[in-house]
Order: sequence, then structure tokens, then C-alpha cells
Amino acid sequence: MNRQIARLGMGLLIGYLVLFVQLNRLQFFDAEEYTTHPENSRPLIAEFGAPRGDIRSLEGDVIATSVDIENGPFARQRTYPLGSLFAEVSGAFSFNSGPTGLEAEWDAELRGDRNVLTDGLRELLGGESTTADVELTLSTSLQEAARDALGERPGSVVVLDINTGGALAMWSWPTFDPNPLSDIDTSVAREARQQVLAAEGNPLLPRTFRELYFPGSTFKVVTGSAALEADRATLDDPIFQAVTSYIPPLTTNPLANFADGSCGGPLRDLIRRSCNAGMAQLAVELIGPKPLVETAEGFGFNATPPFDVPGAVASVMPTDFGARIGSVDVEPALLDQFDVPPKPIDLTDNAPALAQAAIGQFDVKATPLQMALVAAAIANDGDVPRPHVVRTVIDSTGSIVHRADEDSWRQAVSPGTAAEMREAMIGVVDSGTAQRVAVEGLLIGAKTGTAQLGKDIESTHAWVIAFAEDPFGGDRVAVAVLVEADPAIGEQTGGRVAGPVAQQVISAWNDVRTDLGAIATPRP
Repeated sequence: MNRQIARLGMGLLIGYLVLFVQLNRLQFFDAEEYTTHPENSRPLIAEFGAPRGDIRSLEGDVIATSVDIENGPFARQRTYPLGSLFAEVSGAFSFNSGPTGLEAEWDAELRGDRNVLTDGLRELLGGESTTADVELTLSTSLQEAARDALGERPGSVVVLDINTGGALAMWSWPTFDPNPLSDIDTSVAREARQQVLAAEGNPLLPRTFRELYFPGSTFKVVTGSAALEADRATLDDPIFQAVTSYIPPLTTNPLANFADGSCGGPLRDLIRRSCNAGMAQLAVELIGPKPLVETAEGFGFNATPPFDVPGAVASVMPTDFGARIGSVDVEPALLDQFDVPPKPIDLTDNAPALAQAAIGQFDVKATPLQMALVAAAIANDGDVPRPHVVRTVIDSTGSIVHRADEDSWRQAVSPGTAAEMREAMIGVVDSGTAQRVAVEGLLIGAKTGTAQLGKDIESTHAWVIAFAEDPFGGDRVAVAVLVEADPAIGEQTGGRVAGPVAQQVISAWNDVRTDLGAIATPRP
């Protein structure tokens, strides 16, 4: 009998040992396989309902937060109290499709250092969450101002703090409400996503930093900077003849001024009056492909911006204008103005494309964010700020675990070139095409743009890029406004359509800039 009991005890002991080993294997070696198995939804449910930090605006307004749920499979619901106002940047936290926007980029920080087991133990024992809050540079008041100024017209508004690179506003229309996409009722969330995907204008597309457009005449800031940087022109000489159009080499097709108007003068006036013919001639006969490409790339074209929201795309400056086939013949009336003849410019077999590129057409494409950076660099001695929307990330103990890098991204042009182009842009507001952008008490420089879409001369994007400064120093912002082409309206000009939008946004910034500056003072 004792021997039988001993055998039974030994069998039970071996069984327990086998069970112990198997449980440990499941816990430590196979846990990931079982956790990620497609038929196991419990980890997904736990993750979706787990603690998650807040996202807040510059003023401290809650953009995204999690609220407790008493009944149902999820412990918490992600909500967006301001609805669509920050959706382009915040994204959504969806059970069906996962996180997007800042919810995705800063997911690890928002979640904190955790797993399902430790989360459960922490909540059971009453421990504190390890989640972190994300504080943005984006201002609620300026985001609302951008929304109200643009209205329900497809387009974008970007406002950058030139001193730091922090975005104060990034608004696009159409947009979406992230609340239904993040609903704990997965059928509601699924239906909401299908509706957004089917909606006109692709509301999920963050136009400010992910969509590319012809920049039109706003690109003349880059072309003019290339001429100044290469010492091929100054603001006051040479003087281009007043003409209605320019015929580039190797083509018989004229490149006309807006409304076929006569326009000419020195670079200062070409910028102020937005002369297509003169700027195209400047690029083809005095600048050439290489300096223009290098200057555009200095501003950030052909490089993905170091932006802290996922999905930012590089703006495009073509680099291939064909093979060299000779030298460009400079117009005699232009050539005679030089004491020393300028160095001959290479004639390439796609010179007409260079003429178009110089005025922001051909294959030149830019995001609104990129064009705001161009304006910022001109106001900032040629330094291109490093754009960002996340100011700080603060963990549950109150410690700052991330602070924005406010160093410049790159040097576009020399301080001297920037100063000259800055002067030219101020002239555009004082007596040129951007007079509607003026705000009393501020020093503002701007450049308008009317970008033609392909061969449809009646369908145009309306642009304005600008910088605004306190004339006594300190606060400075750069602004880019794009109002997309509307077939129902026809031809839209930058000064008439985008200018008033920029003026409203700059005026709103002027009203709150002192308060925003105090809020944005770095934490110790």
C-alpha cells in the first residue's frame, strides 16, 4: 500500500512539474505567439481600453483623452473634445484600423511602459499609470482662426513660429471628426470610416504636409533668391523690358504674364508685380538650371522635412532639364546693362521647362508646409526652421521625457540674400499684389501665387506665403495659405482669394501673440 501511495505521489509530482514547465513556456516563450494570434482578440481589447495619455494644445486644451467606461468589453473610450479641429495632426485611435497621426507617432509615449499583465496588476493594486501626455505647439485660438478664415473651401493654412519652428496652426478642409472612428462600438467605427473614405475631397488626407501642389508665383521667391545668391542680379539691376510675354529658347510658345499684362523692371518689381515673363527670362538667361535647383534644395525641396507627424512628403524640384546643347544667348538690351558680361549660361534641350519651373509650374510641386518654410527662411537670415508640432512630452511623474529640437533644419541662402528678398517681399505688401495681407502695427512681407493646373487656364490654385513681425523685434510667424482650384469659381488669384485668409490669420495671431508667447516659455 505504501509503495502504491509513493508511486501515486511521484506521478502527481511529475504531473505538476510538467504543468509548471508548460505554463512557464506559455508565459515566457510562447506568450508573443499567443498574444498576436489573429483569433485572440483579448490583447487588442485590453490595449484599446488601456490607460493612455492626453494630447493638449499650446493653451492646454484637451485634444485627445481617454474616459472610463463602466459596461462593455473596453475599459476606456478615446475621445476628442474639440472634434475635427486638430484631426489632421492628432489622427484617431481606432480599434478597427489602429492609431494614425500623433496617436501613432507617439504611441509608445502615450501608452507608457506596460503590457497587459502589468497593467492589470497596477490597476488592481491601485498603482499610478506610466502614461505620458503630449503637449503641442498648436494653438487652439489660431487653429480656430484658420478654420474660420478658410471656411468650407478646399485648401490649407499653415502658421509657423519662425523663432522655434513650432507650428501654431495646421488646418485643412475638408477634414474629419475622429470621435466616430474611435467609437467603442466597432460597427459604428467601421461605418464611420467607410463614410469618411467615400466622402468627397478625401478628408483623411493631411493636406498641409502630405499633398503636393503647383506653387505658382510663390516660387518666384526661390527663383529670385537663386539670382541674388549666384550674384546674377540685384534688386535694382538689371532692368528687364516691359513685355507681355517671353518666348524661351527652343520653342515658339510664349510664356505670358497674368492677364497678358505688360510687366518689367528690376528684380524688385518682377517680384512686386509678379511678372512671369521677366522671371522666366531671368532663370533661362542669367541663372541656369544648376543654381536654381541648388537654391530650391537649400530651402528643403527634394528632401523629406524632419516633421514629427507621420506621412510628411518631400516637395519636388525637377533636377533634369536635359543635356547641354550650347550656351544661352542673352537678350542684347539685357546684356548691355552689365559692365562685365555675365558668364554664359548652359542651354539645355529642355529650356522651356526651366522657364516654367522658374514661375512654379512644370513639375515643381510643394506642400503648404514647405512654402511656409520658404517664407520663414527669408525672414530668418536664410535659416530654415525645423518644423514640429510636439513641444514637450511629460510622463506621469511630471518629468519632461521629450523636448522639441528648435535648432534650424538647414541654411537655404546667405543672410545677405535673405535680407534682399525680405525687402522685396515687404514691397509686395506695401504696393504690390499682396496689399490685402497688411495688418496695422505689423511688418509683413508676402508673395502671392496663382498656380495654373495643366492646360486649364481657368482653373487655378490661389496662394499666399508671408512672414509677419513685431517691428520692434521678438515675435515672428510665417504663413502659407492655399485655396484649391474651384471649377465653379474659375480663375482664382492669390491676392484676391488667399490674401484675405492670410490677413485674418495674421490679425488673429497679433491679437493673442503676447499670451501665446508667455505660454510657450520653455519649462525648466
